[in-house]
Amino acid sequence: MNLARHSITPTSPVQVFDTQFDADCHIFTTSTPAGFAVYQTCPLKLLRKRELTGGTLAAVVPCHTSSLLFLLGGGRSPLYPPNKVILWDDAVGVEVAELEFRERVGGIVCRRGWLAVALRRRVVVFEVQETVVRKAEYDTCDNPRGILAMATGAYATLLAIPGRQLGHVQLVHLPPCRPPVPFGPPPSVPPSKPPPPPSKHPISIIAAHESPLTTLSAPPSGRLLATTSSRGTLVRIWDTITGKLLREFRRGSDKAEIYGVAFRPDEKEVGVWSDKGTVHVFSLVSSGASNRQSSLSPLAPFLPLPKYFDSEWSYAQYRIPAQAAHISLSSTSSVRSSNTDLAADEKCVVGWITVPAESGGTISEYQLIALTYSGGWYRLSLPVKGSQGPHSPVGNSLMTASPKASPLPRQRTSSVSSVTSLSDKGKRKERDKERKESRDLTLQEYRKYGRWDGWG
Repeated sequence: MNLARHSITPTSPVQVFDTQFDADCHIFTTSTPAGFAVYQTCPLKLLRKRELTGGTLAAVVPCHTSSLLFLLGGGRSPLYPPNKVILWDDAVGVEVAELEFRERVGGIVCRRGWLAVALRRRVVVFEVQETVVRKAEYDTCDNPRGILAMATGAYATLLAIPGRQLGHVQLVHLPPCRPPVPFGPPPSVPPSKPPPPPSKHPISIIAAHESPLTTLSAPPSGRLLATTSSRGTLVRIWDTITGKLLREFRRGSDKAEIYGVAFRPDEKEVGVWSDKGTVHVFSLVSSGASNRQSSLSPLAPFLPLPKYFDSEWSYAQYRIPAQAAHISLSSTSSVRSSNTDLAADEKCVVGWITVPAESGGTISEYQLIALTYSGGWYRLSLPVKGSQGPHSPVGNSLMTASPKASPLPRQRTSSVSSVTSLSDKGKRKERDKERKESRDLTLQEYRKYGRWDGWG
């Protein structure tokens, strides 16, 4: 028997041009050099694929879970000109409409019956029914990223676009979004009723940042709005009716490019991801998990401390491996070797899902799905309640778990007690490590997507 030595090499990563969730994270689309495909988010399953010849696509935007897709040409050999939006009916595999502009399309968002297209200095809104009708056009500041956000829930009206001034957000209210048409037997829960109209006229402009905007995100209800800027350090949460700043979160102290913000369906938490390869989770409510704050934050009302010490940091996070050939399940966060190139951190898109509880009960739990542009599919769970002890981020020893903890008086110690043995130091390091791990998201499942044969 020949037992020759064979070298084992990791599989080459999948080249993904773009990947996007639908409004409810039930499905996601991905475009590659071979074409595009539609996947079920969880459990991961290839629903359908289209192999294209003659060009590539820059983005495939799903309209909820319907068969209607919006296609944008892009790449080295675009299938369509970059100034066109193609409406594609994937049920029959044909183009049903085409929108042409005088300039390159920067980004698009959609909901049932409506489409908004971001150009360099304007946003055009269309009503999509049996025919596509141009309804409105709004001027914006320079918007090279094509950012905009649209509320997609039943009866929601919000469309958020950059304002005419740098760092400002313009809030537009469209006709209410119609609820989805139920299929099969009538649901046991009665359909939701339209919310009452606001007591006062909603605000139309929010001065969100002093630097250029990089992302705009809204939950399905449209009651909140998350904004980030080119500095990449702060995430701000706004009330879209009053324009009031509700919360301000700090992603980190160094500059980064924040790729996106995702609201949990119940609007109690947000997930944030950036080019640092880390997914952060922040709490929006006082109950439950607590965001980290500096131990000096209780002194802010009494001392003129810098705003940095009053910042809220994420209570949980996970670092996406950079082109990892091996991923350990049930681990908290992957470990990078010293020779890992941080610039190769994987770009990803993150969305929230609900999964049944492991005990088999009726209560579901919220988890995160992270899709990388090299074909990685990560299912991440939040830290278990009760194990969220305090821990400090790397390079900062001023963080505690409770944002409202009162400072305790410092106890005097004798010179004898100040001498710590090596064993005590080791135990302390182990305890600190356990606290740190309790703050990390847990990888529950890892698979691959983007292969046209449908293997996971």
